[in-house]
Amino acid sequence: MRTFLAFAFTLLVMLAAPVRGQSAQLANDGTAATHGPIVVLITIDGFPARALKDPRLPMPTLRKLQQQGAYADAMQPINPSVTWPNHTTLITGVTAAQHHVMANGLITFPADGSMPEVKPWTPKEDWVHARTLYDALAEKGMSTGQVDWVAIYQAKNVRWSFAEEPDADGVIARDLTDQGLVTREQVAGFGNWRNQDSSPAWRDQIWTDAAIDILTRHTPNLLLFHLLQTDSLQHGYGALSQPAYAAFADADANIARLVEAARKAGLLDRITFIIASDHGFTNYTHIIRPNIALVEQGWLHQEKGNYRGGVWIQPEGGEASLYIRDHAKRAALLPKLQAYFAKMPGVAAVYTGNDAQRLGLPAPGSTDQAPDLYLVAKAGYSFMEGTQGSLITNVDPARGGHGYLNTDPDMQALFIASGAHIRRGVQLGAISNLSVAPTIAKLLGVSLPAATQPPLANMLE
Repeated sequence: MRTFLAFAFTLLVMLAAPVRGQSAQLANDGTAATHGPIVVLITIDGFPARALKDPRLPMPTLRKLQQQGAYADAMQPINPSVTWPNHTTLITGVTAAQHHVMANGLITFPADGSMPEVKPWTPKEDWVHARTLYDALAEKGMSTGQVDWVAIYQAKNVRWSFAEEPDADGVIARDLTDQGLVTREQVAGFGNWRNQDSSPAWRDQIWTDAAIDILTRHTPNLLLFHLLQTDSLQHGYGALSQPAYAAFADADANIARLVEAARKAGLLDRITFIIASDHGFTNYTHIIRPNIALVEQGWLHQEKGNYRGGVWIQPEGGEASLYIRDHAKRAALLPKLQAYFAKMPGVAAVYTGNDAQRLGLPAPGSTDQAPDLYLVAKAGYSFMEGTQGSLITNVDPARGGHGYLNTDPDMQALFIASGAHIRRGVQLGAISNLSVAPTIAKLLGVSLPAATQPPLANMLE
């Protein structure tokens, strides 16, 4: 009975979803791209490619887009298999070796030797070192909109924006408040996850409202749209867990709303929908806090209540980047640190800067984001922050993570293309996410000279 009620509720949500906000839809404001192709790039964060093979996956909209278009059996992410680096690759066509995005924000190193900070709200121009699709479009007088996209803060060539932490006084926020979909106070507190008016599902819903508004009222040539709840719930409850499947169903309902809004606005014959994910997911049952090892070995010391030192590790699930801030000691420390961590339980491999090119990581010296050593966790282990407690702890029940090498089968991502200019019934096999940006560039008639892979021409009409 409980299963039936859950199914009935999901079905009700999906059937009701397309009508949200449409009765109050604002008129086109005169800025729309009135002709030519439109690409809508939708990312479902953390959606593993293998989930698409499960007949129990409750995503009828995604299945329909798959059947009507082209799809990959698996799409390989870049290293690190983390959200912000891979979203940046999807719109540049280059690896982290070129764009230098290594974490979910700019890694900064305090002058006093204290713990590095990851700063997400860093202006794009200060840390994304690659030509983006929206830069290429702006050169031709074409426009871009973005909803919850990342590594895009204050990007000058994005015309319409409703960000992960949106501007309550921005154009799109005002559109939504005028339609009664959200209040100004709710937008102002949108980034506060502890806000009682906020939840992962609600944020995805409002982001979808914003995507609909941008597409149907402002109609950019390119819309970048990121759904996040699927990542949040897999981190908390495990990869492909029951809560994850509920999040997948909710993502499908949001995509259905966007497609229906495009249909009602008469845009479907111009739109190519590309639905992708940034990385897959896997489960772990052990946590490693590698900075505790640095404390135990004397590389970090406590001073006035905080730990400081010339060596720090920035952990991110299946990978951890080690930085030696004392340049004078780097040559002597590197072999010692590599040998030490290579023997640590739960560590699968420790790569040096000489391995950077093979892994697609920035080489040491090319940027301060480049690690001196790159640690990869074994299956079942995950790197986490912390300087106190046990070096390795157990987790029960299992949790979900990513960041493992991009060759790991569980890290493979989703790719579906459907709509205008896409051939029907094309199975692409295994592809690289480096092909996505050049494919979009070809569809929109712009150039990305630095892209390292060709467009997916066999799926294009």
